[in-house]
Amino acid sequence: MTPPATALTWVNAPKSNRSRTTAERLQQTAAELLNEGMFEHATADDIARRASVQPSAFYARYPDKEALLRELHESFLVDGAATAEAVLAPERWEGRSIPEILRETVTFVVRSYREREGLIRAFLVRAGMDEEVRERSLAFSQLMGELLRKLILARRKELLHPAPAIAAEFSIRVIHGVLQSRALTGDHGESGHIKLTDEQVTTELIHAVLAYLGVFSADTWDS
Repeated sequence: MTPPATALTWVNAPKSNRSRTTAERLQQTAAELLNEGMFEHATADDIARRASVQPSAFYARYPDKEALLRELHESFLVDGAATAEAVLAPERWEGRSIPEILRETVTFVVRSYREREGLIRAFLVRAGMDEEVRERSLAFSQLMGELLRKLILARRKELLHPAPAIAAEFSIRVIHGVLQSRALTGDHGESGHIKLTDEQVTTELIHAVLAYLGVFSADTWDS
């Protein structure tokens, strides 16, 4: 198998004024607090102090920390969209099979979820209460579904599923449904005797999606 030209990495999309601005420092601090599980307990003044920003500068931009969180979510999805477009670009995977694509992309997505688990958990909770956050999240999911759909449909001869277009788009829902559930519930969400590591979750997701798509090539099951 030919490895991709470059490793799959998270993309920080170009934004206006990407220097260490007050807004950027506040967003970075909010992200750190979310990943530490401390955002809910921090006041706006706490966030400003940790970011080495005057509280007055915080309130000059945001009426409260929820407004900061909404802007952080928007910035996160801009980066997420740039990442999805780079990771799922057709030219990156030219000559590669569906099993190869899924092995590498699912591994990357599981790792990305783990690295940003606190952020994703907070955004999922907000999406249930905030229509703006929910609509932006839905648009992002649709983008990923469309990109993966194009990759899979370009290899439809590898599929046994009777409805390739539906199967391709539904696959992204399967992957993100599992990972979003893990992000929301953490280790408490796994009941019974099955406690899966990230590596095991990656392998089982790959197997589940390949079986659902009806892809049974010789190299399918060596993840």
